[in-house]
Amino acid sequence: MTMLDQIPFTFLDCETTGLSPKFGDKICEIALLKVKGGKIQESYQALINPGRSISLGATAVNGITDEMVKGAPYFSEIAEKLIRIIGDSVIIAHNAKFDLSFLAAQFQNSRIPPFDNIVIDTLILARRYYTFPSNSLGNICSSLNFLIRDEHRAMGDVLLTKMVFEKFLTDFKEKGITTLEEILSLQGGSVSVSMEEEIPLPPLLDEAIKRKKKVKINYITANYKESIRVIEPLEVTSFGDYIYLIAFCYLRQEKRTFRLDRIVQFEVAEDF
Repeated sequence: MTMLDQIPFTFLDCETTGLSPKFGDKICEIALLKVKGGKIQESYQALINPGRSISLGATAVNGITDEMVKGAPYFSEIAEKLIRIIGDSVIIAHNAKFDLSFLAAQFQNSRIPPFDNIVIDTLILARRYYTFPSNSLGNICSSLNFLIRDEHRAMGDVLLTKMVFEKFLTDFKEKGITTLEEILSLQGGSVSVSMEEEIPLPPLLDEAIKRKKKVKINYITANYKESIRVIEPLEVTSFGDYIYLIAFCYLRQEKRTFRLDRIVQFEVAEDF
């Protein structure tokens, strides 16, 4: 059994140009924070030139523009540094399959063998052992009364993930759970990702589809006007180079299709 205070953890977050590496989306910012025994060993964050435009939806969420990444290094230029920092540590991320799918794709493109470290996902732990109103990182932090700064930027989300994980560990220790093996058992094993897996969705959207929740979205139309809609998400599909959300639209009172990269904001429509 490996005691948790003996393990190096690397908290990781990626900001991306869109939602799926299968459709050519890339990482445009990354942050890592390596911690052991409660002490920070190394931190790193960088904007990355993705070699493609950042979608309207992504920019609306993370505030990263094409101009900001124009002079940034390409992923291949920092890939070896990422591998070195991560080393043999346990990776911790929120909605880890999202980050891992992008990293796997970009390591593959750079012809660098990807890491195969143990991965803990705070989203999985939140869903299994807590009853937050929503399991998005920001909403969990709000529920726990954590101060939220720089949400949806890579290092900001890394620090929030660290706070959430430490809170979970405190709760688990009160139940006698003190080893890595026990945490992995709670999670159902380490998280892994295959390039053939389904598209990892934002937690709020994934939950809305599974639980048939209504959500309010801000949507950029084909003529670049912003429209606010209340919808009930039904499923996600792909066609050509884009990912689409099929949903019942209460404004139009019919089933409609929305391009995911044009949805700039999601929130639960509690009062509708």
